[in-house]
Amino acid sequence: MVHSLQEVHATGFNYQNEDEKVTLSFPSTLQKGTGTLKIDFVGELNDKMKGFYRSKYTTPTGDTRYAAVTQFEATDARRAFPCWDEPAIKATFDISLVVPKDRVALSNMNVIDRKPYPDDENLVEVKFARTPIMSTYLVAFVVGEYDFVETRSLDGVLVRVYTPVGKAEQGKFALEVAAKTLPFYKDYFNVPYPLPKIDLIAIADFAAGAMENWGLVTYRETALLIDPKNSCSSSRQWVALVVGHELAHQWFGNLVTMEWWTHLWLNEGFASWIEYLCVDHCFPEYDIWTQFVSADYTRAQELDALDNSHPIEVSVGHPSEVDEIFDAISYSKGASVIRMLHDYIGDEDFRKGMNLYLTKFLQKNAATEDLWESLEKASGKPIAAVMNTWTKQMGFPLIYVEAEQQEDDKVLKLVQKKFCASGPYAGEDFPMWMVPISICTSDDPTSAKMQVLMDKPELTLVLKDVKPDQWVKLNLGTVGFYRTQYSPDMLESLIPAIKDLSLPPVDRLGLQNDLFSLARAGIISTVEVLKVMEAFVNEPNYTVWSDLSCNLEILSTLLSHTDFYEEIQVFVKDVFSPIGERLGWDPKPGEGHLDALLRGLVLGKLGKAGHKATLEEARRRFKDHVEGKNILSADLRSPVYVTILKHGDSTTLDTMLKLHKQADMQEEKNRIERVLGAISQPELIQKVLTFALSEEVRPQDTVSVIGGVAGGSKQGRKAAWKFVRDNWEELYNRYQGGFLISRLIKLTVDGFANDKMAAEVKAFFESHPAPSAERTVQQCCENILLNAAWLKRDSEDIHQFFLQRKGPPPATV
Repeated sequence: MVHSLQEVHATGFNYQNEDEKVTLSFPSTLQKGTGTLKIDFVGELNDKMKGFYRSKYTTPTGDTRYAAVTQFEATDARRAFPCWDEPAIKATFDISLVVPKDRVALSNMNVIDRKPYPDDENLVEVKFARTPIMSTYLVAFVVGEYDFVETRSLDGVLVRVYTPVGKAEQGKFALEVAAKTLPFYKDYFNVPYPLPKIDLIAIADFAAGAMENWGLVTYRETALLIDPKNSCSSSRQWVALVVGHELAHQWFGNLVTMEWWTHLWLNEGFASWIEYLCVDHCFPEYDIWTQFVSADYTRAQELDALDNSHPIEVSVGHPSEVDEIFDAISYSKGASVIRMLHDYIGDEDFRKGMNLYLTKFLQKNAATEDLWESLEKASGKPIAAVMNTWTKQMGFPLIYVEAEQQEDDKVLKLVQKKFCASGPYAGEDFPMWMVPISICTSDDPTSAKMQVLMDKPELTLVLKDVKPDQWVKLNLGTVGFYRTQYSPDMLESLIPAIKDLSLPPVDRLGLQNDLFSLARAGIISTVEVLKVMEAFVNEPNYTVWSDLSCNLEILSTLLSHTDFYEEIQVFVKDVFSPIGERLGWDPKPGEGHLDALLRGLVLGKLGKAGHKATLEEARRRFKDHVEGKNILSADLRSPVYVTILKHGDSTTLDTMLKLHKQADMQEEKNRIERVLGAISQPELIQKVLTFALSEEVRPQDTVSVIGGVAGGSKQGRKAAWKFVRDNWEELYNRYQGGFLISRLIKLTVDGFANDKMAAEVKAFFESHPAPSAERTVQQCCENILLNAAWLKRDSEDIHQFFLQRKGPPPATV
């Protein structure tokens, strides 16, 4: 140990910009032991929504001002201050901010001192308490003008929600959720929240949905603010989920952090799973676990069936590779396999294992294996062996099942093969999964008659006492991360159970979704699925409709490349009008959250497809809304807006843009931005695209305007792709490699369906490289080729099916 402290001045700074490193040289060899490194540094308050950046906002009186805010994950703390910027190099942080005295200054910890700054009477120096041992990517500071609402959670933590000035009211919903959530997690993990306070704050310009900085969680305004009068049901649900997600990270991620970015999925997959558990606890009426299947599970399967998918665990080297893994595999597949694991272990042992893990690695770092070890200890099951098949190899299995009746028993034969978006698996190697299988029968559709771990390619099972007329279904609750292909007679016997609703909602949804993706992959014909879709006429469940609707949207986009696009609009109207008539336009007494979501979904579908009565009513209500006679309820705005734009002209567009300008809430601005692309005239499409890059649209929202145009119509798709190419420099510089650039590319080109376009997309990104979106580009090209193959294979049959539905042509005399 060195007793005499000596100062040594560095003689050289060598920057390696490519690697984001700096090397300091000293005149003589430094002694071993502890030392303090002092660095004077200057940085830029940038406009790129990363590092320490400025966020533009408008005051209630209409002035433009800037707040200074941070976003460090994954590798941008180094933009704010020099540091060893890696998750495993943890430290405590003593932060002081010198700020204008009329501004709010916040950081991870509570303020311990605030004193006038000696050199300037308009400034104050704000000093914060020392943080616990933590990673650099979770450090945060915010300086700006904010109001707040506050409360204490049951376990004594001070919770505040900071809102734009004059909007404190809009923080109340999130405040309630946060105050309920903290004790829920404390109880679930059996580990207390370690800081004295937690702040949730709404930031105007924000690239992600939210960021879990320890003790100071930042959000997009739309992920935090709820106005009781002007917020729709889906916004409330979104806010509840995002608050649940970010608060889960306070334990899982912040208290125990992944060793390296390879294990990012642990953070994100886990938080994306438990946010649902938390919302289900706070709002049982949301039926949120059924929504999980449609929002996360099916989305992950769609991506993971591609040849250009990747395993959950990815080795990561350069910082640009980190940005790339913030995708549906890390979040949604991660959450889906954790849901499957939780089901396989059982809640009690799962919680025991979580507590073991969190207490063992408190304030330290851990890898995927460490979690498996804790869960294995708690459950006595072969967790690592099972889970490695799900996290270390990409993809998931398709399980083919057939049944044979033997007297009073049914004998099932199961075969697993990798599921591929391009059709039957034809690889050389045979990837294998350890699959927890559950089976139910019509005797009791809600409980498993048999549960077994399938750990080989083929399996024969005997179900005792199952009569010939009883149906059998795999994957109870759609929990196992696999798709099922039934033999024709097994499938045949399940269809009546969809019609009479004896199959639970989440199973009806899973069955339909499996069939749709089998048709997409060319394993069965699309016409078969369209026939099954017709069986959903009595469907009452919002989430089942929502998934069905997404699939019809995909098919509709595909058929926009044909000359019988109108026929699928007729089909959509036929499928949705009975439920539309049952629901009507106005909420009935005793309706809840899910009815509101369903009404919006159905009216929007019918309106877009040109259902006459819906279109007329939408126009009437819109006129009243604009004239201020009768303001549309928040839940009806999206469906009405999209309907009148889809069938509107330049006056309609001008009125919408005026509503956008007048909107005080970011939620309403976003709501309008997302539907503007529904307009169909070429010159108006151009106007919307130009608007996307204007000052009127916040930088993170440009992407959804362009995406809306691409998804709005065939003309829109072409125009949006050309617009992205023409404005590539500006768009690329604006998002500098973050995940928004990947999202933009996906939204713009995913709907194309011919080989020539795939080549064009590939060529464009070869000459305009976007390193963090490289994999997205490959996935998009693969999707375009798959669409082309699907169209070629099935379009004639689909056309014939639509013609036959109309009945025979009238006889000519």
